Parts: sequence; C-alpha cells; structure tokens
Amino acid sequence: MNTAPHRSVLANTVYGLLNPLPFGFFAAALIFDILYARTAVVMWNKGAAWLIVFGLLLAVIPRFVNLAQVWITSRHLARRADRLDFWLNLLAIVAAIFNAFVHSRDAYAVVPVGAWLSACTVVLLAIAHVVMAVHHSAAGEHVHE
Repeated sequence: MNTAPHRSVLANTVYGLLNPLPFGFFAAALIFDILYARTAVVMWNKGAAWLIVFGLLLAVIPRFVNLAQVWITSRHLARRADRLDFWLNLLAIVAAIFNAFVHSRDAYAVVPVGAWLSACTVVLLAIAHVVMAVHHSAAGEHVHE
C-alpha cells in the first residue's frame, strides 16, 4: 500500500482549469481601463468593472485549492516557487479587490487609479505565472507536450 502523500487529482484538475482564467479577465480589464482613459466612453469603464468582478470570482477558487495544497495538506511537498506563486496571486487579488472598489466610483473618477491597479494586478499575476513556468522548466516538468 502506497502511503506516500500526494495531491488530489480533482484539486489539481480544478486548479489547472481555473487558474489561468483570472489573468485573461484582468488583462482585458486593463485594456478597457486604458481605452476608457483615452476615450472617456463610459462603456469601457463599466466593462472593466464587470471583468474585474468575474476575474475575482474565478480567482478565489484556485486560491483556496492552492491554499490547501501549499499550506495545509501537502505543505511538505510545496516548494519555494509554490509559496511565491501563492503570495503573488494573493497580492494580485488584494489589488483587484481595491480596483473593484475604485471602479464603483462615478465616471472619470476611476482614472488613473483604476488603470494603475489593473496594471499592478496583471503584472503580479504575470510574474507568478513566469515563476511557475521557470520552476517547472528547471525541474524538467513539461506542462505542455
């Protein structure tokens, strides 16, 4: 009987499926914020606000899976890159929460803070994805074949 600790297949599947989605929503929100700052068309601001909300909703589930795997159930299997990925994603979520509050303001009061918070969120998530990609590449693990 194999009693070696391992990570749940279901948790890994949910994490792998949902983890990349918030990055797309937050990157689109950044683009919408830039368009709103350049054109002052309110539609871009409203669209960015909704993209941030959907990005946050989708970011929470993988973070809970990651929290359980990195800090609770598989903490002895977690590597330094896993912990750094967790903290960078958590900081990005905090920035996105502040960004959601900024986007609740009226009209042009969102500019420039909304664009800066969107940029911070996207940069933090991009760094987290790069850290994990470099870690998997250095470890000889191929994510895509």
